[in-house]
Amino acid sequence: MIARVAVLLAGLALGGCGLFGIGGDAAKKPMPLGEITPTVTPKTVWTASVGKARDQHFHPASSGGRVYAAAEDGTVTILEEDTGKLVARLDAKKKLSSGVGVEAATIIVGTIKGDVIALDPSGKVLWTAQVAGEVLAPATVTTSSALVRTSDGRIFAFGLADGKRRWVYQRATPALLLRGEAGVVATATNVVAGYPGGKLVALDIEDGKLTWEVTVALPRGATELERVADVAGLPVIDGGRICAAAFQGKVACFDIQGATTAWSRDISSATGLAFAGANVFLTDDKDNVHALDKATGASRWKQDKLLRRKLTLPVAFEDRVVVGDSLGYLHVLSADDGSIVGRLALDGTAVNALVPTRNGLYVQTAGGTLSLVRF
Repeated sequence: MIARVAVLLAGLALGGCGLFGIGGDAAKKPMPLGEITPTVTPKTVWTASVGKARDQHFHPASSGGRVYAAAEDGTVTILEEDTGKLVARLDAKKKLSSGVGVEAATIIVGTIKGDVIALDPSGKVLWTAQVAGEVLAPATVTTSSALVRTSDGRIFAFGLADGKRRWVYQRATPALLLRGEAGVVATATNVVAGYPGGKLVALDIEDGKLTWEVTVALPRGATELERVADVAGLPVIDGGRICAAAFQGKVACFDIQGATTAWSRDISSATGLAFAGANVFLTDDKDNVHALDKATGASRWKQDKLLRRKLTLPVAFEDRVVVGDSLGYLHVLSADDGSIVGRLALDGTAVNALVPTRNGLYVQTAGGTLSLVRF
């Protein structure tokens, strides 16, 4: 959301609470929660303390029956997925700036000062690398590579086994850009990422060379601030289609080769989007939740009862859509019509991330709790 996305100007943060003066929402109070008639009862299966993470960049990850969560102080906690029982608590010995990437027995974390650290489940450091820029998104980890993106937009590929740099991709960026979480998505052949100026690019996964580039949204406005049009969050790939959202711009879908625009809509988002079935779900910059038809972009519904609550990226779980907010609530929406059908209060601090799995929904908060929620 706007208030949770900082801005960089000539590399310096303009305050820590967001884009000032756009739409006026940052100065308004969150919309009070209305009464609902719940048809779904979210239940917390277990809750564990994993350390404070006062930034939405901290996401948990699950692999091999375990769930991994990082904290600002350098702690990486490993828990059993089903029970929340502590398996191990590791110490990266440096302040972390993003969540965990994991593949088999390799855990990847990033730091404020641009260190990339690979650990094994015992806490042994397997390798370290330096990217000379803050790591704001969890690493995308494949069976052979760790893909890391820095706050200045560079993408690094490291060998997963040895940490050797395989390639780096960089491009010029505007003076003013969102300091949001913008990682990368990997396919068998490409690495896909969004960039300032409304650009979406695909790189060859083997050598980092540009494969294609498309425009999600063109910058508009008279001032630099008005012309911020960064692709937000992660692009989403489903079959032969790839979709992305831009702040102060559009939501658009393309064919996987990037050659043809399937559709685009004038909706601004700072969190990205999610797919489920025939729908695309997203929160806009005023905290409306939208469902769009994946094939045409037509609106299916809009939920406007959660305005200014600084919502997370929506996630689809079973036949529902779930968002978290900055006041520590989960909101469960019907995927059919967007009505609020359930609600769960957590620890009273901002919800950083929702990670849906077959086991349930993992929820990490700024206050330092990780919970498994089921419906």
